[in-house]
Amino acid sequence: MKVFVTGHKGYIGAHLVELLQSAGHEVTGCDLDLFEGCAWEPFPSPDHELNKDIRDISEDDLRGFDCVMHLAAISNDPMGDLNPEITYSINRDGSIRLAKLAKAAGVPRFLFASSCSIYGKGEKLDLDETAVFNPVSAYAFSKVETEEAVSALADDSFSPSFLRNATAYGHSPMLRIDLVVNNLLGCAIARGDIRIMSDGSPWRPLIHCRDIARAFVAFMEAPRDVVHNQAVNIGANEENYQVKDVADYVQELVPDAKIVYTGEVGADPRNYRVNFDKLYTLLPEFKLQYTLKAGMEELYNKYREHGFSEEDFSGDQFVRLRTLRHRLDRIEKAEPVA
Repeated sequence: MKVFVTGHKGYIGAHLVELLQSAGHEVTGCDLDLFEGCAWEPFPSPDHELNKDIRDISEDDLRGFDCVMHLAAISNDPMGDLNPEITYSINRDGSIRLAKLAKAAGVPRFLFASSCSIYGKGEKLDLDETAVFNPVSAYAFSKVETEEAVSALADDSFSPSFLRNATAYGHSPMLRIDLVVNNLLGCAIARGDIRIMSDGSPWRPLIHCRDIARAFVAFMEAPRDVVHNQAVNIGANEENYQVKDVADYVQELVPDAKIVYTGEVGADPRNYRVNFDKLYTLLPEFKLQYTLKAGMEELYNKYREHGFSEEDFSGDQFVRLRTLRHRLDRIEKAEPVA
């Protein structure tokens, strides 16, 4: 198949390009390269590449593809709240426009990277796809509104699916440490303590970033009628954890690191434990390759291999918010970004 991937240079996209090419698909990547210089390890290039803001993609750019996989976004709550206006412009308006262009160009499938963060402060535990949305950030609101608008485009010729991904973690050539698992483990290695800014009680569904990429491939290759216009939680029931559980796993890997509850953010408004039964009903052959422990062990070994340090933990390279903030500052001052 010919696949168009937005955000192919991102944390998940770096895995996705490799998986698609390994499966024999022809990949065109589209990425603004906003985080140029943030790579940790080399990763495969797509067969064709566009350096372009998703808001500038044209109908001609999309013509002839079998599937659009849309990952590109301002990618988490703190980044989204840095400038909500830009977040809505890219994550919501840009995504809806992209879906409309894909439909006009005759692309039969459109896979959207949504998020379990749309459940926000969950009203109950074990939230399935029918649960009430309770978003608490511009990022989460943008996902809700995009799902609604793109779902309305579905018809016999255009088949969208919405992958509501659990909270990502794990090794990627485009490493991020602004994610709870990666952050706690990185802090333990770089600083010798495990800093939890809440009381550690909130629930999070967790999934390795490579398993998210594998889910995108599985959805593209699934029979159309199975996934047509479906919103599906991506993760596994047994991979729901409280933040304090993650800290305990970190301490097993770094025994000398002490767990410190700073409480500096107060009560975390995001608290959601998610049910993933629908995924395995629709795609019974799909299974996660990583448990949290296995993924953390892999990442621990990578941190050690790379000599991950206090400088890495405190710097810009692996924290998207810091990189984005500095580059926005340069843009405002009309300084070159590169």
